[in-house]
Amino acid sequence: MAKQSPRRKVLADNRRAKFNYEISDTVEAGIMLEGTEVKALREGKASIQDSYASPESGAIYLINAYIPEYSAANRNNHESRRRRKLLLHKREIARLTQAVRTKGVTLVPLKLYFNEKGVVKVELAVGKGKKVHDKRQTQKDRDWERRKGQLLREG
Repeated sequence: MAKQSPRRKVLADNRRAKFNYEISDTVEAGIMLEGTEVKALREGKASIQDSYASPESGAIYLINAYIPEYSAANRNNHESRRRRKLLLHKREIARLTQAVRTKGVTLVPLKLYFNEKGVVKVELAVGKGKKVHDKRQTQKDRDWERRKGQLLREG
């Protein structure tokens, strides 16, 4: 399980993931970045909204994550949507790869953040895609909880 810390600085948050997927397991992973990518992340304009992770050739890669080009860099800047290797233990890679082989399961990044030591980490989750009626039920439950809170505050 990923640790919750008040000192970690969240760079990008995938809030739609919990709506679109049933999250069953989370794991914290390191990410291989170039120097200009870390500097661009410190500027704070990254997005993991449409990204996912995929196991390939014994490793897991983060695909379609957007880290903008660093504004003060020269022509040796990085690609903004390149594939980035995630750093995990062999057992974790094997477990996540096995989970992905089951039907309808995807590796979804939930958060991209700096940990207490200033290292960039990704909170990766195993998610099973929800059907439309499941999404509607989730929305109804949220609306009811919000309304219930309003009624309790009024009365």
